[in-house]
Amino acid sequence: MDILVTGCAGFIGWKVCENLISRGHRVIGIDNVNDYYDTRVKLWRLEKLRSLEGFTFHRIDIEDYEALRKLFEGERFDAVVNEAARAGVRYSIQNPHIYVSTNVMGTLNLLELAKEHGVSKFVQASTSSLYAGQPMPFKEDLPVNTPISPYAASKKSAEALCYTYHYLYGIDVAILRYFTVYGPAGRPDMSPFRFTYWVMKGEPIQLYGDGSQKRDFTYVDDIAEGTVRALDLKGYEIVNLGNNRPHRLSYMIELIERFTGRKANIEYGKFHKADMKDTWADITKSEKLLGWKPTVSLEEGIEKTVRWFEENWDWVKDVKV
Repeated sequence: MDILVTGCAGFIGWKVCENLISRGHRVIGIDNVNDYYDTRVKLWRLEKLRSLEGFTFHRIDIEDYEALRKLFEGERFDAVVNEAARAGVRYSIQNPHIYVSTNVMGTLNLLELAKEHGVSKFVQASTSSLYAGQPMPFKEDLPVNTPISPYAASKKSAEALCYTYHYLYGIDVAILRYFTVYGPAGRPDMSPFRFTYWVMKGEPIQLYGDGSQKRDFTYVDDIAEGTVRALDLKGYEIVNLGNNRPHRLSYMIELIERFTGRKANIEYGKFHKADMKDTWADITKSEKLLGWKPTVSLEEGIEKTVRWFEENWDWVKDVKV
């Protein structure tokens, strides 16, 4: 298949591209390489992809309809995997407009062009942030109508647009709600990267809350595998991709200490109103429809993350978090 992967220099998009190429697919990746977080991490991922046969890169923003239109006219795509997004709950409160323009209008641009050019499959990256206030473990049929951040609201809007294009034009759509993705070369704005970075630098960890909040940490390779399998789905489906085993943030810090051999100095701050206290994915549906379940434990995943930091410390030490 010839597959368009948006956000290919992003954390999940990078691994999705690698997974697809390993299966023999041709991947056309696009990314605007914005500076929401330190671009050195994005460029490192992109360099890894450029070395793979079967990968082509175009620097395009999904908000730029004309640039996208030219790409669709020059290429033939069997599927679109939309991993491009403005991410981050807290930053979305400060800059809500850009979250709507990228996550909503950008998704609309891709759907419209997919419709016009006969692309029959569309995979949309979504988020566990939609489940705020719902009973755990979170199931896909819960009424996620009360987003508590502009980020979550923009992702909910993108899901709604995807359903509209499935209903009107018969595009097969898979909505994937990801749960706290982590791993090597992760996002510098997320706790697994930041905490590891601060511990290795001997700087204080800035922790919002007391560390008792739980996250369903899911290793990035597992997420990529589930994402690629979702290309086989028919109709319109919403599927959780999570580890199904929540852990406290304090336990993740303990693991970082174990694998770095260093003690963390923690500075506690106030719990952020837009953060979710706990997340926990019910993955019954992903097991049934995709034959998917996570294979990497938090212990193994954090160790791999720490080893990546050590192997790349010569440049990672200068990354801004």
